[in-house]
Amino acid sequence: MTEHSEDSEHVGIDRGHAIFAPLTQSVRRLIDATIRTDVDDHAVETARALVDQATGILAEQQIAGPFGVRQASDGGTVAWGNVAIGLRNPVAPPLVIHHRADGSVCTDIDLGAAYEGPPGHVHGGISALILDHVLAATAHQPDKPAFTGTLTIRYRRPTRLGPVHAEARIDRSDGAKTFAVGHLSDSDGVTVDAHGVFIRPKGPDPDEQ
Repeated sequence: MTEHSEDSEHVGIDRGHAIFAPLTQSVRRLIDATIRTDVDDHAVETARALVDQATGILAEQQIAGPFGVRQASDGGTVAWGNVAIGLRNPVAPPLVIHHRADGSVCTDIDLGAAYEGPPGHVHGGISALILDHVLAATAHQPDKPAFTGTLTIRYRRPTRLGPVHAEARIDRSDGAKTFAVGHLSDSDGVTVDAHGVFIRPKGPDPDEQ
C-alpha cells in the first residue's frame, strides 16, 4: 500500500501535474528510446528488467476505469487517460489546445518516432486523431459537450515527423449540429484538411426546448 492513493471518485489536479505528468513524460522518452535504440543485447535485457520492475511497482495499486476524464477534487474535471490529451497517457502526443479571441483553436506539437507511419512521416491515423480533437474543441461549450458525428479527412501530402501545427474553426451551426473545418501543417505548409460535424446531445438545455 502506498503512502498516498487517489480517491476512487476524485483526483487532485495539482498532484497530477506535480507527480504524474513527469512520470508520463519519462515513459514517452522510454517509448522513443525503445524505438530508436541500437544498444547491445545485454543492455536491452538490463533495460527490460528495470522496466518490468517499474511496472510491478506501479501495478501494486490501480484505479478502476474509465480513465479518459475523471472528477477533480475541486469540482472540475481532468483528462487522465484520454488518448489525445491525457495527463497520465504516454501515448497521447499530448495536445494543448489554445483558444483564440475569434473562436478558433490551435495547437503545436512535436511528433516523434512513436507516431511514425511511412518512413519519416506521421501515420495518417494520428493526423486524423489530432484533427478530430482540434475540430471538436471548437464545438465544445461550457456544460454543452459535443461529440463527433462525421469526420472527413483529405490528405494533401505526407506530414513529416517533427513540429506540426493544427488549427480549426467553426464553419456554421445548425441546431444541435456544429460544422467545423481545420487543417494540419508542417514547416512546408498544409498537409491534411478536415471537415467535421459535431453533435450536441439532447438534454435539459433550455435552448433545445
